[in-house]
Amino acid sequence: MHVLFVAPHFPAYQRQFVRSLKSVGARITGIGEADPAHLPGELKEWLDGYERVGNVCDEQALLDAVRRVQRRGWVDRLEATIEAHILPTARVREAATIPGLTVKQALLCRDKPMMKEFLREHGIPCARSMGTASVDEAEQFVREVGYPIIIKPRAAAGAAGTYRANNDAQLAHALRESGVGAGGSVALEEFIEGHEGFYDTMCIGGEVLHEFISHYYPNVLEAMRTRWISPQIAVTNRIDASGYDELKKLGRDVIQAMELGTVATHMEWFYGPKGLKFSEIGARPPGVGAWDLYCAANEFDLYREWAHAIVHRKGSQRPSRKYAAGMIALRPSADGRIHGYSGVDAMQGKFGKWVIDAHLPPAGTPTQPVDAGFMANAWVRLRHPDYDVLREMMDEIGRTLKVHAG
Repeated sequence: MHVLFVAPHFPAYQRQFVRSLKSVGARITGIGEADPAHLPGELKEWLDGYERVGNVCDEQALLDAVRRVQRRGWVDRLEATIEAHILPTARVREAATIPGLTVKQALLCRDKPMMKEFLREHGIPCARSMGTASVDEAEQFVREVGYPIIIKPRAAAGAAGTYRANNDAQLAHALRESGVGAGGSVALEEFIEGHEGFYDTMCIGGEVLHEFISHYYPNVLEAMRTRWISPQIAVTNRIDASGYDELKKLGRDVIQAMELGTVATHMEWFYGPKGLKFSEIGARPPGVGAWDLYCAANEFDLYREWAHAIVHRKGSQRPSRKYAAGMIALRPSADGRIHGYSGVDAMQGKFGKWVIDAHLPPAGTPTQPVDAGFMANAWVRLRHPDYDVLREMMDEIGRTLKVHAG
């Protein structure tokens, strides 16, 4: 099978997908922005060809590159795994008549108001929402739904550009910052109280091959706005517990409603006083290194399973569910440059056997803002057979391992 893979060079974890495709016998042509002379040696060895473009989100440039490859021989698949690349790649895929995620499916997974309207029509429980470029429409929606309200970009990943408004002044600020009334368009959503997590799958022909459930502590919006919090992501190994049955059914219902085929999915959810609510879906692997946690927790190579599903339309391994796994993000004490750390030796001495890996940038490294994401600064990843013990370990690391900066 000949697979075209978009952006094989950056971010660095993209190389895992190329590696896995090669390991299951695929021929791979990369399409990327990097100078081919500057590609890492191992990536050059895995790639059978490479097409350089100025911008992989430029649909015409991407299509031209695909056409060049097609003139040289048959292409079976065109794959992308980065959120911003999903829709441009789907449009090029349809124009070049290559099987895979369609433009309609990509749009539904990218445009949050369209996504929720579609899923509500298919009986999926979602927060009330709308998309608008009008201040008047936004204010009318708030009058109908009430505060708090969430304001977010129509097509964003994570909590980037997301606001919570509790009153008229905060709503006006959020709309102004989002450009509403000056050409910008946003998604408005009813605020759903409750615990937040995500449900990820690898599907073949619309059937779930592998599934994983993770929890946020605390919820993402709070985590991305509060410096003193050391936020956590925890992957459960209790996925067969009956308490997750409703969530797994919800995820499968979404996949069926959208008629998704052989694809990785990433779904966000809330559970609280209003019950289980679907939040959003991406037709791609999750960010924040979640697949690395799944691999470590389950003693298998999920990247290779993704490649095996695409190339051979079947899996080759079963997850062990032996471990729960998690990541804790460690925020610098202030913006500036990192001065050093305290508590590292104590962590290593107490929990070293359970540490998967850690990222502790050296002294002098410039800090990143709190809202830059879970992996923007320092972090530690761990695993343990007992989910509750894993949480206790991460809590203690959050209290005792400090990143000094200023």
